[in-house]
Amino acid sequence: MKSGNALLRHRAILYVLLMSVVVSGCMLSPDAKSARYMDSGKKLLQSNDPGRAILQFRNAARATPNNAEVYYQLGLAYVAAQDLNRAGASFAKALELNPRHAPARLGLAQVMTTATNPAIIRDAQRRLQALVQESPDGVAALHALALTELKLGDPSGALLHLERALSAAPKELSLAVTLAQGKLLEKDPKGAEEVLQKACANLPKSPDAAIALGRFFVLENRTTEAERQFRKALELDPGETGARFNLATLENQSGRKQEAEQEFKRLSGSSDKTYKPVYAIFLFQEGRRDEAVREFERLAAQDPGDRLDRTRLVMAYRATNRLADAQQVLEKALKGNPSDLDALLQRGELFTEGGKYAAAEADLNRVRNQQSDSPEVHYALAMLHKVRGEAEMQRQELNEVLRLSPSLLPARLDLARSLIRSNASKAALTMLDAAPPAQQKMVAFVETRNWALLDVGDYAGAQQGVAEGLRAAKTPELLSQLALLKLRARDYAGARASAEEALRIQPTDLRAMDLMVQSYVAQKSAPMAIQKVQEYAARSPKSAPVQFYLGRLFSQAGDLAAARKAFNAAVAADRNFIPAITALAQLDLDEGKTAEARKRLDGLLAIDQGNVAAHFMIGQIEFAARNFAAAAEQFRTVAEANPRDGIALNNFAYALAESGRIDEALKYAQRAKEVAPASADVNDTLGWVMYRKGVYASAIQYLEGAVSKNNTALPKYHLAMAYIKAGQDKRGQEVLDAALKMDSHLPEAKMAQQILAEQRAAPAKK
Repeated sequence: MKSGNALLRHRAILYVLLMSVVVSGCMLSPDAKSARYMDSGKKLLQSNDPGRAILQFRNAARATPNNAEVYYQLGLAYVAAQDLNRAGASFAKALELNPRHAPARLGLAQVMTTATNPAIIRDAQRRLQALVQESPDGVAALHALALTELKLGDPSGALLHLERALSAAPKELSLAVTLAQGKLLEKDPKGAEEVLQKACANLPKSPDAAIALGRFFVLENRTTEAERQFRKALELDPGETGARFNLATLENQSGRKQEAEQEFKRLSGSSDKTYKPVYAIFLFQEGRRDEAVREFERLAAQDPGDRLDRTRLVMAYRATNRLADAQQVLEKALKGNPSDLDALLQRGELFTEGGKYAAAEADLNRVRNQQSDSPEVHYALAMLHKVRGEAEMQRQELNEVLRLSPSLLPARLDLARSLIRSNASKAALTMLDAAPPAQQKMVAFVETRNWALLDVGDYAGAQQGVAEGLRAAKTPELLSQLALLKLRARDYAGARASAEEALRIQPTDLRAMDLMVQSYVAQKSAPMAIQKVQEYAARSPKSAPVQFYLGRLFSQAGDLAAARKAFNAAVAADRNFIPAITALAQLDLDEGKTAEARKRLDGLLAIDQGNVAAHFMIGQIEFAARNFAAAAEQFRTVAEANPRDGIALNNFAYALAESGRIDEALKYAQRAKEVAPASADVNDTLGWVMYRKGVYASAIQYLEGAVSKNNTALPKYHLAMAYIKAGQDKRGQEVLDAALKMDSHLPEAKMAQQILAEQRAAPAKK
């Protein structure tokens, strides 16, 4: 057994050894620490783990904040993580520290070539030209320079630089692919094919080269040769998922559904996560939605932590109207992680669809507070503002989306449509013309731009746009635009032909249907228009919008029985179709069926609690029954939803006055006067409120204005009472007599007569 002194000595030695390790670690120089972090980061980047590599390079930057190479490597890691904004910032920081750092100069320029802003692309071009001048055979710089030239509409310059780069690196496939794309832009498909054939010859064992040539053959509609190349790629590498996906897509487009399905199914079992969902997507596109949902469920269960799989499953549930299932998935995710921003974003979108606007706003604002630079959350907020009818706020959010992501076409088109609806089509055109050139050739873009051109009266431009669009695809929207142009030229038969062609493609297209109706009405053939719409309605019995449209036509023609039948057909097609329910309730009211109308409207509010039309009509029912307090609450909802609606404000004010809430009534009557200063009804209400407050001179002023524009009994009774209270009995008697001749059964008739009698009896009492 060791003595106590020996044990102490061993402990002392151990302590010294441990301290020497700790001290040596702490005494590492910042450069040594940085070098360790850099070495670790590079290894992680090589093993395709950019997320952890970024952390290591950040540690290196903290250790040596003035080292340009550290920021260059951090930029490369961000590129690998596809975070190009931060990559550009890192390369820029490297150049701030060392303006001559050539790799950082190239990296920044390459990131800039991905921009959509022409000014940024031109800046990238200048930077790359300087690099090429310094190093004429720099393949990466030549390639990037060619990409800027292609984006700026200079394919000839791009081809020269690509050919120079390819001669320096003949086995660089990406150069050959870009050169082929450039030749296609120059309308030289033969030259493009030669480039790709040569690449295949230089790389005989490369499946990627075979795939590139196969894709070219697809573009040229040479499907047999394309399939041969994709199969060749699979022979070279049976696990090549890109080749299998291209083959399956080709088989699907060729109508070989069974073969395509087998290939998509094989891809769903591969280790490549990119292609795992393709089988489910195929099933969905084939209309086999239940099978598709089960496949999405399988993928989500296979990897519960994969947010992308969860997102796809939620989208599938939403598309099949399984909103409760979608919400359950998201609630489960948020229970596990309340800060899961992806789940919050999707739940916010789900709440928007379900009309739960306050809950949607709460979720989306939480996401925005954490990720203010996320275009997705701003787009979701724009959709929320759209369904709320908040057009200005919708446009603000869409502008923010485009600031953050200028290439997001749906946001640009939504913004253009909103501007068109608000009579700002010139602004819409300016904004559309700033889109990336490639997007401007897309059919959806052309369709939207045509509507803006039509709205500003540029019919020649619209005609050209329609012609260009139709050369690419015959869509119902383009055909409707053609019909509109023909209507304007009074070519009614031609307009009708274009509209009916659109309806052959999409029998429920209401815009095309309305244009067809207009062509008949212009030729004084309204009955034929209704007959045609009846035929389309008979072919689409499950389309609530078509049945409703037919009902509106019957209503306009005065055939209310037929209108009711059509509106009922719309509700049979979709029991929650609000416009048809509202129309039926209005018919009930017009026919004096108050109880039926009220029952229908209560059911409507159960579907859509904030439905303004339902609240307005219930307010009318309560008002007619002289339940003024109840009417006021209904009109309050309408007025709060539409604070610039003069009719709603006026009705609300009048109901408040009749229920004895005079001061509040005055506030809303004055607001109604601001919105609709010339309205006889508004002047009548404001005058009546002044009368109820005892301000008779002001009451007479407003009521005289009302009577001058509205020669009916009610305002006359109001004016008569105001005259009497102001001591002008003779004038009051004259107006009262005129009102009694019009309608002596109104409650105000008895009221006015009583006030006159009291006024005349007053001196006798004295």
